[in-house]
Amino acid sequence: MAEEKSGDPPQRKRNQRMEIKKEFNNFTQGENCRRELNGNNGGSSKRRKQFRVGDDGKILFDEEELKMILGFNRGEDYIEVLCGTTNKVYGDYVGRLKINNNGEYFITCECCPGCPLVNVTPEAFEKHALKEGTGRWKSNIWVHCEDEDRVPLWKTPLTKYYTHQANVANWKDTAMRKRNFHRDEFLHCTSCRKERRFRLKSRPDIKNYHEALNNKSWTCSLWPYHKITCDDDEERPSLRASRGCSRSSTCQGCSTCYCEGCIKCRFEDCNCQECRDFMLYAEP
Repeated sequence: MAEEKSGDPPQRKRNQRMEIKKEFNNFTQGENCRRELNGNNGGSSKRRKQFRVGDDGKILFDEEELKMILGFNRGEDYIEVLCGTTNKVYGDYVGRLKINNNGEYFITCECCPGCPLVNVTPEAFEKHALKEGTGRWKSNIWVHCEDEDRVPLWKTPLTKYYTHQANVANWKDTAMRKRNFHRDEFLHCTSCRKERRFRLKSRPDIKNYHEALNNKSWTCSLWPYHKITCDDDEERPSLRASRGCSRSSTCQGCSTCYCEGCIKCRFEDCNCQECRDFMLYAEP
């Protein structure tokens, strides 16, 4: 009754509380993202334990941590182990996983005599085992260890030697269909200082923004969407406040729309520090 006398219905008060909570979450998540950015000192991807490299730049394998994997074999410039993946209907597909000293993964299938799959990517081996579309080869492909059978690759030291740079064929298709959300970004023209929006909806869109960001003399005339000049007006501040986040239209950065680096926004042919670090050291 007291709420009705005050002229402010309960529903309206609940809505007001929800709006306040929403704005608070929006602010705190944005602050957390900014702290992570500052705390990473430029690092843009989750790193794993690094492998040792020789004077020639080739990977040095640690046999002590690998010899517990059954079928381990050391070649001149590679290691090889027994591996497999399990189809719930047809059973196990076995093969041999070879990793060369560049970090490149090859699998030769031995599911039957004369199997034509020789030196294929882990994703191709998955497809051969009728597990196409899963994209979870680190979990689906296993090895046998001395004290445990069918250990997923991600639980073994083998993934330490995987590099995105050397395995482009394994993830290229995945990168094109990956659905990681990337918010819109703005870039200042070096001539007129106006801000121009880049919509990061696809990998080619992200590549356009990435190249523009690394271009120290980028101008409005290089905007990739349609022809503009420095005389064209920039977006109104009210429009620039919206960066496409699906959680909140006025989000300034949250775990939904901010990406620290993935195979969709890092490029094997780019020489910037972020891309080089990701391609060499990011988790597969």
